[in-house]
Amino acid sequence: MYTIGVDVGGTYTDLVATDDSGRTVFAKSPSTPADQSIGVMAGLEELARRLGVARADMLANTDRLVHGTTVATNALLERKGARVALLTTEGHRDVLEMREGLKPDRYDLRSPPPEPLVPRERRLGVRERLKADGSAAIPLDARSLDEAIDAAKKSGANSIAVCFLHAYLNPAHELAAVERLREAMPDLTVSRSSDVLPQIKEYERVSTTVVNAYVEPVVRRYLTNLEKRLGEAGFKGSLFIVLSHGGMAPVEEASRLAAGTVLSGPAGGVSGGRRCAELLGIADLVPFDMGGTSTDISLIADGQASLSADGMLAGQRIALRSLDIASIAAGGGSIASVDGSGTLRVGPESAGSVPGPACYGNGGTAATVTDANVVLGYLDASAFMGGARPLDRAASEAAVDRVAASLGLSRLEAAAGIYRMINLKMADGIRLMTLRRGVDPRKFALLSFGGAAGLHAAEVARELEIKRIIVPTAASVLSAWGMLTSDLRYEVSRTHYGAGSRIRADEVHTLFGELEQQAESRLRSWFNGPIHIERSAEMRYGEQIFEIDVSLDGLDLNSPSLVDEIEARFHRRHEELYTYASPGQEVVFVNARVAAVGEVLRRGEDAKAAAQASACKPQGTRKAHFGGWRDIPVHAFDRLQPGHSLEGPAIIEAETTTVLIDTGDRVSVNALGWLDISLR
Repeated sequence: MYTIGVDVGGTYTDLVATDDSGRTVFAKSPSTPADQSIGVMAGLEELARRLGVARADMLANTDRLVHGTTVATNALLERKGARVALLTTEGHRDVLEMREGLKPDRYDLRSPPPEPLVPRERRLGVRERLKADGSAAIPLDARSLDEAIDAAKKSGANSIAVCFLHAYLNPAHELAAVERLREAMPDLTVSRSSDVLPQIKEYERVSTTVVNAYVEPVVRRYLTNLEKRLGEAGFKGSLFIVLSHGGMAPVEEASRLAAGTVLSGPAGGVSGGRRCAELLGIADLVPFDMGGTSTDISLIADGQASLSADGMLAGQRIALRSLDIASIAAGGGSIASVDGSGTLRVGPESAGSVPGPACYGNGGTAATVTDANVVLGYLDASAFMGGARPLDRAASEAAVDRVAASLGLSRLEAAAGIYRMINLKMADGIRLMTLRRGVDPRKFALLSFGGAAGLHAAEVARELEIKRIIVPTAASVLSAWGMLTSDLRYEVSRTHYGAGSRIRADEVHTLFGELEQQAESRLRSWFNGPIHIERSAEMRYGEQIFEIDVSLDGLDLNSPSLVDEIEARFHRRHEELYTYASPGQEVVFVNARVAAVGEVLRRGEDAKAAAQASACKPQGTRKAHFGGWRDIPVHAFDRLQPGHSLEGPAIIEAETTTVLIDTGDRVSVNALGWLDISLR
């Protein structure tokens, strides 16, 4: 039997298959943004070819297919989601525009506020009101509700968000409104806040519910179409979708909570990074994923990736828990240009997969990072994608020449400038992920993956004074590989607001007991394997307005000193994040959270047979610019064996990635066959 991971990126769709023997095979296929399922099915065809079987036979013998998709992400970025109407408490329809009263950039006086996904004319007030304790101050007015529904009909909305004040404590009014909506508009998608995010804080709840309503029809349509295509092709196993928190869920759950898929693809990379840390016995890693369109950066500290409920994408607040990932517009397809002041810029615009870099020969004429790498000799134009897709070196040179002419530089100087610029941009991204969180990147190893990362990892690491780089054999498809290491996960939360002195241990015990039962019961409907429970709480000091997430794993919920132990954990976590704690201040417990995690079987990660350390011979040389034009030894990645070692300058090539080793840097091949690079 096979398990298959599929990650749709902006330029390529990556696929990985493992079988019962631990054999791992991967493939790439150009992404098809208009309908991602076309690229997925083409990729599955290529994957089957590499496995030496027919696609129908491969799919018929696949028990689990795990998919990371950018459908929700693209819908938000391109503003191509549903036409949403919002039903909310009368007098509260402007919450989306008032937000939290904060500007994204407080020092930019001219920046316009982000445009809400629902314009004011489709934000409809309903006469009803719940008090802060969940009791009804004003009953739900049926006439007002019907008027709002009629207005939603006339507006042409095809998706409805329902978010009433304090519905996280009492969903009765929302449930009644949804029931009436389904009677009046049975074909519409409806998202209610007490289902999507049953937590305190009105703006976060409204925004997240609106985002869910905006992307759910698009995500549901895509996943339904993909399921149909897979079924027609012979797939009989289970299709799971990776969510932003790194766990996976069935199609129906991913469709219901579509806002939870906005970091679906990058979350697979973090799962892969976490698994790499486990296999290597390295507690601290910076996963660095550079693809064709963007670079995703995360952090593995003490073997764990951090989760956050502070998500923001395309100016929209998404308060669902997600892995802490920084995405920057820096990839192989990033376009180099010269602005009116004569300054070189690289990105944020990308050539994507269509038309792609100039060297792809798909009609692209702009110089990109990939074109610069071709000009510098770092990429072998004749061997790209294993020779299946040779690159047009002359087109790269012509594109870079146009940039060079605008700068008054030579072709080589312009290409080197593009290369240097993108490296600095990515190094700054890693600084944001580490230094701003109080983490010294010099104490971490860099995990290099994504098709383009190996070309830049050494210089990015050198800029940050990182001394060690790890490059897995599946580096170019690590996000798809990481999806195969993802567990099933179902999260529930509940607001239980109060200061520590007013919360009793038995209340906390009962609260978590109910949440655990709810989470485990839901997960059991998907999964029959082993399950473990993770607990956490969102807490703050009394005078603060933002909470921090505190792990409560390992606490004895029956302990009479439970509340004191929870507060002690909060103080420690606050000090870890902000370098200080205030034990004398009142601690406020805001949200309880439980995750039920279903542990899946992992395959294909055994160490290879140990070998004696030895040098290895290159398969040839190639002229490349390493401080000057030189004949550089070229090694085949798949021919390197555990125990092999080499010293730079060198180029290590695989079918779908290239790794540059600078002068004085040393490479050893570990027991997994991965590159372990020590920088000079």
